[in-house]
Amino acid sequence: MRNVTYSMGVSLDGYIVGPDGGFDWTEPDEEVFRFWIDEIREVGVHLLGRRLYETMLYWETADQDPSLDDSQLEWTALWKPLPKVVFSTTLSEVRGHARLASGGLAEEIERWRAEPGEGDIAIGGAALAAEAAASGLIDEYRAVVHPVLVGGGIPFFPRSERRVDLELVETRVFGSGVVHLRHRVAR
Repeated sequence: MRNVTYSMGVSLDGYIVGPDGGFDWTEPDEEVFRFWIDEIREVGVHLLGRRLYETMLYWETADQDPSLDDSQLEWTALWKPLPKVVFSTTLSEVRGHARLASGGLAEEIERWRAEPGEGDIAIGGAALAAEAAASGLIDEYRAVVHPVLVGGGIPFFPRSERRVDLELVETRVFGSGVVHLRHRVAR
C-alpha cells in the first residue's frame, strides 16, 4: 500500500510561511535541492492545496527558462509529468499534469491507494495536511527544518487535541544547517 507523506520546509519555530506570507528562507542550496530531487523521485502523485499549486506552477514551464542549471532542469523533468491533484474551491481549471479533485481528501487518498502503481502519495500544503492528519491519513511526516525563527505564520503541524505517536525513521544534517527529520506514525 502506498504511504501518505507530508513533507515541507519549516522554520525552527514550526512555520511553513512566515507572518508576512514569505518563505524565501526555504530557498535550498545545491545540497538541499539534490535532497528534494531525490525525494520527488519517490512520489507517485502529489496532492496540493491551491496556494502551493499556484506557487509550483512555475515548474510546469521552467524548462523553457535558459537560466536554469542542470539540477533545476532535472527537477523540472521529474515534476512536470508527476500526476497532481489540486484541492480548491476557487479554481475552475488547472494546468500541466494536474486535475482538480472531484471528491474529498479521504476519498482521493483511498482511490490512489487502491490503484496499481508505485510511489508515495505526497501531500503539500498545511491546510490539506491538517485535514489528512485529523482523519489519521498521514503515514509519515518529513520536516526539512531551516535554521530560522519567523515568529508566526502558517504552522507546519496541525493544531489539534489529538495525540499522534511517531517513530524516528531518518535524520540528515546538511552543511547549511538545515536538518531533515523523517517520522513514521506509530500504529
